[in-house]
Amino acid sequence: MRILIIEDETPIAEDLEATLKSINSQIEIVEFISSVVKGIAYLSKQENQQKIDLIFSDIQLNDGVSFEIFKQVSVPIPIIFCTAYDEYALKAFEANGIDYILKPFGKKIIEKALQKYQILKRTFSKDINKEAIKENPNFTQLLELLEQKKTKRTESLLVRAGDKIIPLSISTVAFFFVEDRYTFAFTLDQKKHIVSQNLEQLEEICISNQFSFYRANRQFLVNRKAIKDVSQYFNRKLLINFAFSFPERVTINKTKVTDFLHWLENH
Repeated sequence: MRILIIEDETPIAEDLEATLKSINSQIEIVEFISSVVKGIAYLSKQENQQKIDLIFSDIQLNDGVSFEIFKQVSVPIPIIFCTAYDEYALKAFEANGIDYILKPFGKKIIEKALQKYQILKRTFSKDINKEAIKENPNFTQLLELLEQKKTKRTESLLVRAGDKIIPLSISTVAFFFVEDRYTFAFTLDQKKHIVSQNLEQLEEICISNQFSFYRANRQFLVNRKAIKDVSQYFNRKLLINFAFSFPERVTINKTKVTDFLHWLENH
């Protein structure tokens, strides 16, 4: 089976590849695509499409949503979407009839998705499947659902805790941070969880849902609730002092000091 992976976070893409190959050693990953622009360029070529049996695609990419790829390019290939989002994604997939896996995903979930693909492949001929996929999904409708989702409040993120997937309330997160290419949530009760979104996506979620988070620097997105006070630091920077012990210094660059203090005063 030849699979295309569309995912903008390298660790997640590599984890998915390893999981797929652990399920079936005959699986071949034909390409990794990390953006909408690259996806359109790659799938616009018929010779590339002919190499692919199945697509695993993230929804939220750094330069947009992957629905844009399939809206602009006719892709008669089964697609299994990967998502870290909640009811918006589920409703979209119900309307569309395409399978999905929920981040953070496990081996059993991917096995079930592959089994569904194999059942559909056996049930329908390749040509019939192609015609059905051309007509459905309606990616314009899915993009409209995405716009509707922006007006709904997102209260939590899904994170993995051992062998379980649990909702983590955004309001309980002290800060999000990047470490060794992974993104983590550090909670007010000082617990650490890996999350599938990057800081840019998390910042957008927090802003659109009116949570009081500030992008301190490239590594940290900080909740107002976690800040005890701030103090002067080298080179006219500010040092954030948390209401709990944390070993790493989180600083505000001198170019952002005025903006940060204004935010701090008003939240």
